[in-house]
Amino acid sequence: MTRYPSDDIANKGKPWTIKALDAITVEWKGDTLSDGGGLFGDVRANADGSIKIAFKYGFKLNGKKVWHYCGVYPDKSLAEIRKLRDDAKIVISKGIDPRVKKVTDKIINREEQQAILERELKRKSESLTVQEMFDVWIADGVKRSDGNKYILQTFNKYIIPAIGNIKISNLTEHHLINIYKDVVASGKNATALELSKDVKQMLTWCEKRKPWRALLIDGNPASLVEINKILPGDFTKVRDRVLSFTEIRKLKSVFDNSTENYQNADKKYGVERPLKKEVQLAMWISLSTLCRIGELLKAEWTHVDFQKRIWFIPAGNTKGKRGKKTDHKIYLSDFSLKQFKQLHALTGDSKWAFPARYKDGHVCEKSASKQVGDRQVKFKKRTKAHQYRVENNSLVLGDKEWTPHDMRRTGATMIQSLVGKQTGILIAKLCLHQSV
Repeated sequence: MTRYPSDDIANKGKPWTIKALDAITVEWKGDTLSDGGGLFGDVRANADGSIKIAFKYGFKLNGKKVWHYCGVYPDKSLAEIRKLRDDAKIVISKGIDPRVKKVTDKIINREEQQAILERELKRKSESLTVQEMFDVWIADGVKRSDGNKYILQTFNKYIIPAIGNIKISNLTEHHLINIYKDVVASGKNATALELSKDVKQMLTWCEKRKPWRALLIDGNPASLVEINKILPGDFTKVRDRVLSFTEIRKLKSVFDNSTENYQNADKKYGVERPLKKEVQLAMWISLSTLCRIGELLKAEWTHVDFQKRIWFIPAGNTKGKRGKKTDHKIYLSDFSLKQFKQLHALTGDSKWAFPARYKDGHVCEKSASKQVGDRQVKFKKRTKAHQYRVENNSLVLGDKEWTPHDMRRTGATMIQSLVGKQTGILIAKLCLHQSV
């Protein structure tokens, strides 16, 4: 049924008002409204009782009447619907099918939107910074055994503050060289070397992936940096420090005397604080078992079997390539067992052999190295004192700095020396035809 603004026949062909459209009820469902000028609306009723009116413009094409849809009221206003009808009339007067134009306009509009989107994506990608590259790489491109803790520390200290806001496309080798020079100038040659390796790894990883690849079209700036020309000529990362028997005896004496003096002091303030007892024991355990200090500081008491005299080191705590690590069993000598027993008396109520003070876990793997290094400040190039840390030269042994890891090398050298001596005696006896 076709309906008009009023029952008066004189109102046929006249437009509907908004008030009249809003007054339509569900009883008109299926009826058609005549709005004049070839515009008609089909009344539809939704399940909730709301009314929708789908308007269409009728015109003849090749002798047949066809319909051009102009929108649904009230989703579109009545004024918008009528304008679409008027626009269709203009298009038809030019011999163009408005339905085809509508599809064509959608395609053109979609292409324009896509072009705009691509331009925006390109603009954003060209604005990507070193910080944004680092965030992606640290999340998806690298996985170290320490959970990337070392990389996060060094990048957040040296790289991000200096070049974090620089666009990737503007990054040059000179930015990196200046950073490495500053690190070397602060006396941290090994840090500069490791930093250069990590930066190169990051840029190499990103160079193979979008959108970074397009931003590094001129090449990887890290590959142009010759770190060996920045480091001092006499620098070598390979340590060769081996403590002599005299130095080991001196170290034992320093431990004993500093501990005794501190314990006997009536007033602790002003008296030199000794190296923490747990760290002292860690030095002797490392020397006697040849373990890495990091492996030791991550030990749990369930790993130590005092009855069988075995210290078990799980593969996860060992050093090596991921997937190729293996468990270790260390059989404890009388000396090593004694050190573990003393340590157990101090920390046996914890899960960890070296528990952290303020968290549920083991101490930082670098804590022992820091405490030992703080007591050899003559070998450091520090521009200011470190707050809440002891700084003196009480653990200086000879003319070269030593580290906890040197205890492992020292123990290994001692064993090699002893084996060499015993082998020499055996050969001598065999050459002299003596019984062994």
